[in-house]
Amino acid sequence: MATPKSRSILILSVFLSVFVHAQAQPQTIVLHAARLLDIDNGTIVSPGEVLVQGERISEVGSKVTYPMKAQTIDLGDVTLMPGLIDAHIHLFLHPGAEDLQTLEESVPQRTIAATLAAKADLMAGFTAERDMGTEGAGSADSAVRDAINDGLIPGPRLRISGNAIDILGGHEDANHFNPAQHVLANATYANNAEQLVEAIRGQIKEGADFIKIYETWQDSLVNGKLSTPYQYTEAQLAAAVGEAARTGRRVAVHATGEPGALYAVQAGVVSVDHAYQLSDETMRLMRDKKIPAVPTFAIAEYFAEHAATPSAADRERKLQELHAAEFKKQLAAGVPMAVGSDVGPFPHGTQAREFELMVQYGMSPVTVLQADLINGAKLLGWEGQIGALKAGYLADIIAVPGDPTKDISVLKRVSFVMKDGVVYRAPQSSGTTLPGTSE
Repeated sequence: MATPKSRSILILSVFLSVFVHAQAQPQTIVLHAARLLDIDNGTIVSPGEVLVQGERISEVGSKVTYPMKAQTIDLGDVTLMPGLIDAHIHLFLHPGAEDLQTLEESVPQRTIAATLAAKADLMAGFTAERDMGTEGAGSADSAVRDAINDGLIPGPRLRISGNAIDILGGHEDANHFNPAQHVLANATYANNAEQLVEAIRGQIKEGADFIKIYETWQDSLVNGKLSTPYQYTEAQLAAAVGEAARTGRRVAVHATGEPGALYAVQAGVVSVDHAYQLSDETMRLMRDKKIPAVPTFAIAEYFAEHAATPSAADRERKLQELHAAEFKKQLAAGVPMAVGSDVGPFPHGTQAREFELMVQYGMSPVTVLQADLINGAKLLGWEGQIGALKAGYLADIIAVPGDPTKDISVLKRVSFVMKDGVVYRAPQSSGTTLPGTSE
């Protein structure tokens, strides 16, 4: 009888055999569809065609060149658009008690699960993602990133942060366990500027693309205002930003409110993730410095709907209501936005709900798409490479029914996925051969 562990190993072995060097043979493909998204102008081109040669786009328009021996894929009544970007994910988490899964599951087991999560996200149309911490699995996300880059397993292109950084007794410490058991934290400890520098150097050594720091914790509502203690001073965060910058890396923070968010923005972080409530000064600085907020509405909705008690559900709903109201203020103040769902604690592959919530709370479909594709590409450090259908860009392309500039919910119904010029998902009617299958 197969055990859960043996089944997981078998699944991983299948991935290795199916996807090894899927990108080895350059192909020339012409994609044809009823529509195509011009993200810069926020408009639809009809019909739409994209010429893909190897891993990159060669030509885009209503009619492109058809080279000899090019494969033509007619996708019919859909809209071609750039692959989606999720700027806040957790590949190493799944639904259930976060503290228990990190305590009970080994790092190898969690890494295998992370490969399945990466595939689920890719098949849902997310071709680029930023993993915001392994929650106790150390630098294991670097192995997942590298396996994807080497064509060993399917998944989005990734920016990874390793274990993330936290203070003793902070957001990701094992605060609710018997102290005598010395349960490990889900992040790397750093309690001052010197320790931040040391932790950052360690994470860079282990392959981190950027640094994730927890800046606030213990969110509560007091007389309609968010109360959330900061974890690092501005000077400490500035030391972290400076050390990361020394090797060309950037720092992103978990910061739900003040004064932690202000300290982070003054220190020069690349994004403020969650951003429930921001001061006028913080919003002004984020606008002027072009530092995006990453709202993560989807996770709060999920927590409210799956809370253990009615009181916990009520707390999550009230925080979401506060955040939605503050979000409108942030938009009015000109704070840039990027799209990140915090997927992991809710099922991977379902995070397109984040787009719907951002529209529900005040953005238009077009501005949400531009926040995701234009701002997201910049935030992940792939500006000019992904986020648009343009000649020279990487061929990360998806197809959705209808018109996403009018109905953002169509992003939940992706029917075609190409990454680096390789087709990973296609309608059966297209006759497309996928990696690991034969004609």
